[in-house]
Amino acid sequence: MARKRRGQPVHGWLALDKPVGVSSARAVAVVRRLFDAEKAGHGGTLDPLASGILPVALGEATKTVAWAMAARKTYRFTVRWGEARETDDAEGAVTAVSDRRPTHGEILAALPVFTGEISQRPPDYSALKVAGRRAYALARGGETVGLEARPVRVESLRLLGLPDPDHAEFEAEVGKGTYIRALGRDLALSLGSFGHISALRRTRVGPFHEGHAISLDKLTSLGHSPGPFEHLLPVETALDDIPALALTEAEAARLRCGQAVLLLRPIDRAFMLELGNGQRIRATCGTKLVALAEIADGALRPVRVLNL
Repeated sequence: MARKRRGQPVHGWLALDKPVGVSSARAVAVVRRLFDAEKAGHGGTLDPLASGILPVALGEATKTVAWAMAARKTYRFTVRWGEARETDDAEGAVTAVSDRRPTHGEILAALPVFTGEISQRPPDYSALKVAGRRAYALARGGETVGLEARPVRVESLRLLGLPDPDHAEFEAEVGKGTYIRALGRDLALSLGSFGHISALRRTRVGPFHEGHAISLDKLTSLGHSPGPFEHLLPVETALDDIPALALTEAEAARLRCGQAVLLLRPIDRAFMLELGNGQRIRATCGTKLVALAEIADGALRPVRVLNL
């Protein structure tokens, strides 16, 4: 007997405003249930103690998750001075304390060191793998994690305010793989103190931002009515910075079959020549996204075909 398919072929992105206290996996499961979607995934994990933008991909949008995860992200966060914690956030046990509290001027002077391409050691309590095991699993078991520092990019880092001597509020725009917990930890150490992240909110992931986000409570209140679908964004939302090229029906058919396409129209060939080999393209036909393709020696080679 054939296995019964679970869910409906729902395709698109949802900019979910995840609340504190809910894991990313749990939030995705709720969204999938409310849309009765066949497939679902997300564009970058948010820890349970963090709130904010969690892009949720449904159906064929899951094929574009890698582009959302690679996008720049913006965070607002609070560093609590004077306490190091084993998780680098408020969830972990205190491991060291300091009476040192940096001044406004000292903090401003330190920020340029943490802007641009920097070397950063990820938190021991992270989902990175060490010899096939998650780092957080090793850390919880009392084992030495030994994650090595790696290059990451911090596009901007701003001090927003000092609500009291123990806390400082910041905003950062960062590239893929940057840990805000590690950023707060290292900033505190550079200032002669200890520190951890006491509050964290993600306000943007590439094209997904607070302006078109919906809270989990609001989404849940809409139930299975048509309401949730009004907040569904197109599959190509995650690909807004990738050039688009319109194909004919015949060209689109070849691409859907996984075949390379040699475009014949001079204007298309000139466009591809200008972009150059290796450039990714959003191949469209009419109003539909056909595939993510790559320019290879004057032809389009399918990378991910979408069935929309």
